[in-house]
Parts: sequence; C-alpha cells; structure tokens
Amino acid sequence: MAGTFLLGPLEDGNGAPHEMQLGYVNDDDRALLKVIKFASPTSAGAECIDPECSWVEQWVHRAGPRKQIYYEPREVKAAIVTCGGLCPGLNDVIRQIVFTLEKYGVKNIVGIPFGYRGFFDERLSEMPLSRRVVQNLNLNGGSFLGVSRGGGKVDEIVDSIQARGIDMLFVLGGNGTHAGANAIHNECRRRKLKVSVVGVPKTIDNDILLMDKTFGFDTAVEEAQRAINSAYIEAHSAYHGIGLVKLMGRSSGFITMHASLSSGQIDICLIPEVPFKLDGSYGVLQHLEHLIRTKGSAVICVAEGAGQELLEKSNATDLSGNVILSDIGVHIQQKIKSYFKGIGVHADVKYIDPTYMIRACRANASDAILCTVLGQNAVHGAFAGFSGVTTGICNTHYVYLPIPEVIATPRQVNPNSRMWHRCLTSTGQPDFLDEVNNTEIADLVLDPN
Repeated sequence: MAGTFLLGPLEDGNGAPHEMQLGYVNDDDRALLKVIKFASPTSAGAECIDPECSWVEQWVHRAGPRKQIYYEPREVKAAIVTCGGLCPGLNDVIRQIVFTLEKYGVKNIVGIPFGYRGFFDERLSEMPLSRRVVQNLNLNGGSFLGVSRGGGKVDEIVDSIQARGIDMLFVLGGNGTHAGANAIHNECRRRKLKVSVVGVPKTIDNDILLMDKTFGFDTAVEEAQRAINSAYIEAHSAYHGIGLVKLMGRSSGFITMHASLSSGQIDICLIPEVPFKLDGSYGVLQHLEHLIRTKGSAVICVAEGAGQELLEKSNATDLSGNVILSDIGVHIQQKIKSYFKGIGVHADVKYIDPTYMIRACRANASDAILCTVLGQNAVHGAFAGFSGVTTGICNTHYVYLPIPEVIATPRQVNPNSRMWHRCLTSTGQPDFLDEVNNTEIADLVLDPN
C-alpha cells in the first residue's frame, strides 16, 4: 500500500507535485560499507581480504521511509522491549519509536516490561504507550520499560507474540539481545507469522560490527571525562599521586581509548585488545615508577576487560551468558601499592570506578540525535516489511543490516589502527611487552637523573 509517513508532496517551480522531493528512500538505494581503497596491506588500518588489497564493493540497504509500505497502520499492534544492561539513550529510542508509529497512524502500541522476561512472566503486564505517555522520557536516564538479562525459551516468547497479536517487535539491546531477536525472527518465519522483528543496537561499549558507533557511546566517553578529571586532580594534588580509572569495555576498548585520547590527562591506557604485563622489566609498574620519578604523578585508564589473562578466572556467567570478569581495577590498585612499597617509594593511589553512574545518565546531545534517527528508522524498516534486521549508522549513512552479520563477533579496537596509534602518541606510553622498543625507558628508570 502507499506510504502514509510524510505530510504531502512538495511542488516544483511550476506548481506541480515533485515526487523526488517527497523524501522517500528508494528500495534500490544502497550505502557502501567501506569507502577507502587501500593500495597496500601495510597501509595504516588496512583491512584487506587478499594480499593485493583488492577493492570489493560491499553495500547494505539504506534506511528511511518507503513509498510503498507492507502493513495497514490501523491494523498494526507494535511492541517495544529493552534488554540487557542500562545505556544512555534507551528512553530516547523508545520515545521516537512511539512518535513515528503514531505518525504512520498506528494506535495500538505497547511496551514489554523488563526485557524478554515480560513475554513469559505472568506477573508482568504489557504497558500501553502513546505520545502522551512517552513525551518527556528523554529527560531521564535508564529505561522506562525496565531491563533484564537473559530470557525464556524462544518458543514461549513467540507463543506470547502470537497470542498478543503483535505485528511489529522492536528490540533494543546488544549482541546477546540481538541473537535472541534473530532467533525470534527465525521462529516467526518457521511458523509463517507476518511479524517484523527489528533491532536497535544498544551497547555502551560501541562493539557492534560494521557500525560507525552505537548510541550511548558518546555520552559514556563524555561522562568518563568527569571521572578522569577527578583522578587527575587527586593525583596531581597528592605527593606521588596515582589516579586509576576503570571504564566499561568487556572485550572492546573503545570507551577507554576515546576517553584517554579526548581527556589529554592519561599517561597509561590499557585495553583488552592489546596485551600487557604489569611486573618485570618493561612492564606497566616499571613505567609507572618512571612517571612518578620524572613527573611526580600519573593517571591510568583501564578497560574492565583488559588484562584478564593476569587474573584468576571464575568461569561463572551472568544471566546473559557473559563470563563474569575479575576486577582488573582492584588488581592493578593492589599491585601498584605493593610495588611501590617494595621499592621504598611513597605512592598515593586513588581508584575510581564510575561504571553505574555512566550507564544510568541521560543521553547527551549527540546521542539524543542518533537515538532519534535510529528510532525513526526502525519503524520505517518495519513498515517496509523488513525483519531480522537492525538499524545503524555506517560511513555517516543510516542503514539496515542483517542481524547475523553484526553479531558474529564483537567489534574490537584494531591495535594497528591510526586511532590507537594516536592514543599512544597522546599518552606517551611504551609497548609493555616489547623489550627492544623500551630500552630507553628502562635506562631512565634506573638513572632518573
């Protein structure tokens, strides 16, 4: 059927309707996944599929409203669910999904409370949503619908979707949540149910494949500055002060890298993708001693997933199936105190872990805009008849990506990337594993004068 999203056609110079000005996205529109052709595999940040770095044109569907839509809006029942942990911007996305659905003419919109649990826990009732209900959600952090990890069996969830008469399901979550959404999509197809399952990737760690960034990331980096600044002030104001900040990042160090780069106050940045050693020659502790002897203070920023190979593994998992990490921040704090005590040098260590403060805060302006567009495009995708897709931003263009493609593995910092090298240039830190490159640092520690 014809699209109903836009208010009406614009006119050309002669007063006639101009279809190209309607703002619809053509079904043939594509966006390139990569825009740089590497001439050599040794080029900084090169990602080559063969030794010659051949140019391969990879593209995805462009997001946006279509002229022809798949559903009759007045007959649609749409549901929204938020899963996993909190992330700045969840309420902004919920708000925009509701706004856009109503713009299409959908009257029956509900929220599923507390993640996938809301589908099978009989104590939880779906929440009617409307513009009036969600109008001011963006003023607060958290999730209006609530979140939870894990969920029931896919069959039970699809049974609930079928019983409720849901035609569109919008799923806000990370890799695990999207894996669940893809399983729901596949089960709906197996049952031949006309249900559009569309994801909006939510991860504060920015670790979703193929996307420029995910919502909440900019806010997290900005809020991390407060913790870093506090650590710097504490360290700078104390005799031999050492500020230690632990940030989010289970398997990806994007927040830690970007926060370190943007603050300009970090001396040592440690991320999961780059191995390091604490003890011995050319280790972190020896470099820290060098900083204390030469600068009088130091600030360290570490991602929660960094250095896990240095710690005892519990093998325990949370409800989402994620391995429960050992606390690298506390471990480094204790190692620093022990090291400086052992060499007879005073050190005043201040440890800051702002994780839950950052997760629960309201989205900043940049993320609020991103959430607005992602929420709108999720609805456009559902009305176009897409299912088993998620919406994101790729090379500055908003696109739809097949869920299996973005959850194959977590996106990680490339240690050979230009951004990581920029971070190393900013911090001035050495390679904490390479003895050849660190001889000069060792000499400075042995002879600080």
